[in-house]
Amino acid sequence: MNLSVDILAANILIVDDQPANVQLLQQLLSEAGYTHVSATMNPEEVCALHRKNAYDLILLDLQMPDMDGFAVMEGLKTNTADSYLPVIVLTAQPGHKLRALQSGAKDFISKPFDLVEVKTRIHNMLEVRLLYKKLDNYNQELEATVAERTAELRESEARYRSLTELASDWYWEQDENGHFTKVSGPVLEMLGIQVAPLAGSTDPVPRGGWNEAERDKLRHTIAERQPFLDYVFRRVGADGSQQAFQVSGEPMFDRHSRFIGYRGIGVELTSKH
Repeated sequence: MNLSVDILAANILIVDDQPANVQLLQQLLSEAGYTHVSATMNPEEVCALHRKNAYDLILLDLQMPDMDGFAVMEGLKTNTADSYLPVIVLTAQPGHKLRALQSGAKDFISKPFDLVEVKTRIHNMLEVRLLYKKLDNYNQELEATVAERTAELRESEARYRSLTELASDWYWEQDENGHFTKVSGPVLEMLGIQVAPLAGSTDPVPRGGWNEAERDKLRHTIAERQPFLDYVFRRVGADGSQQAFQVSGEPMFDRHSRFIGYRGIGVELTSKH
């Protein structure tokens, strides 16, 4: 961004009901190298013109018939597309300066004009205005980049989930409170969540035939928010058959490093032989 070039190319509107003042300001700005300067002597046109042309600077006379500069500024505030009011007021009344600033003007130029003061205040105002626009554009680009990266991350995670589900017998996710938010396969029974004893079973093995010591060890690992890899469960079926399962999982954290749950996969080892 070449700020000096951009300043001279800024879009400027002069608003004054006195033709002599308009002509003087136009000549001054033209001689200073500004290339996009327009003017109106009708204050009622200003809001519509600004919505159409998005001026970088409005030089606004305060004392005009029918609609003064204060009313114009109130109208400009309704332009929701631009929260920054790019106005320098022109006034011969010292008492109006504070009121103008309180109404949203960014600076003021006293009448009669001091030409050096006029050029300096306009240049300084445009420098701040264009830097403000640059920051706003940067923030918009940053938001777009974050949205793009978030979409890529979600797509990548969806591919990860798809691949893990294809490569395993089951996949699950838990929230930070241990509640299952995504489940495929017999994971609820494996982890001992709401598993009922076999109806009418007199088998002395632990509930459902699972090795409760192995399950308790895994539940402790999850409670400590630790990852686990290829952890093996064993189960004795009602008919005395042996089953073995292998499970892996990892804690999940958000971008603020806050724990948000677990995700994991598992396979039945006995079915692989």
